[in-house]
Amino acid sequence: MGGVTNYAADISSIIKALDLIKPYVHRTPVISSQTLDSMACKNLFFKCELFQKSGAFKFRGALNAVLSLKEEQAAKGVITHSSGNHAAALALAAKIRGIPAHVVVPSNAPHCKVRNVERYGGRLVFSEPTMKSRQETAARVTKETGGVLVPSSNDARIISGQGTLALEFLDQVPELDTLIVPISGGGLASGVVIAAKARNPTIRVLAVEPKGADDAAKSKASGSLITLEKTCTIADGLRASLGDLTWPIVRDLVDDVITVDDEEIIQGMRLAYEILKVSVEPSGAIGIAGVLSDRFKKNRAWKKCNKIGIVLSGGNVDLQVLWKSLCN
Repeated sequence: MGGVTNYAADISSIIKALDLIKPYVHRTPVISSQTLDSMACKNLFFKCELFQKSGAFKFRGALNAVLSLKEEQAAKGVITHSSGNHAAALALAAKIRGIPAHVVVPSNAPHCKVRNVERYGGRLVFSEPTMKSRQETAARVTKETGGVLVPSSNDARIISGQGTLALEFLDQVPELDTLIVPISGGGLASGVVIAAKARNPTIRVLAVEPKGADDAAKSKASGSLITLEKTCTIADGLRASLGDLTWPIVRDLVDDVITVDDEEIIQGMRLAYEILKVSVEPSGAIGIAGVLSDRFKKNRAWKKCNKIGIVLSGGNVDLQVLWKSLCN
């Protein structure tokens, strides 16, 4: 890490987060498949964060943020705006601490993720499905309640919490030479790359994102933060943009960003289900899509990536359409 101290998180804050959240989070399993190894011509190891509490890695960061609050801050509750997994994760984290959670959700959020917030006792506040409406609604709720706003990615506590995944993964499979993670707001990628490179400075960390929401790839290519006006992808959890805290980490430490199309993501979901026997959401399957893509396989820079850890980041699949089709 070269003594860099100007990022929002560092290895000490990630270790502190792990100590704080360890009594509550699942140490999620790592699985493998000879069939997928042969398809990729690599040794692949899959970190199953779909088995994490609330169904996704987001619980790590949300819990670290909530447990880090001082008593007087926590008393008035927490607020966020999220279309999916962070919303449920924050609601569950707040339930564990015994404080209110006010969750602003766009009206087009997946039904399964809205139900998760309800299960964990979060107070739902619906907004229009635009970032402007989400932010304005969250600001109003924050003013009304006096609670603490907890962003989904661009927050030091969130980054540190997500970084605990890498420490756990490398304890389980120390010989990994490469990690592949989804990227959207950058909280996961930022935390993972800081933790992983602190443990092993030579490890490669690659991020994967949809072509229809490729702000990270465009930003890396240009060297400056680019925010897209519009995104279009089946991966509803990967439509957010990098922020002022996550972007410098991604810019400096993430080795590359791979983009894949929605058809490749759907194929990744199918392979996860048929071969690994796990049900992952589109955002969670994107790592499989990335490692099997021609953009990865044909890139000479990654020829020496042999033992690859892939984060299956979430399993909150909206099956409502399937259930309806079966009843007709």
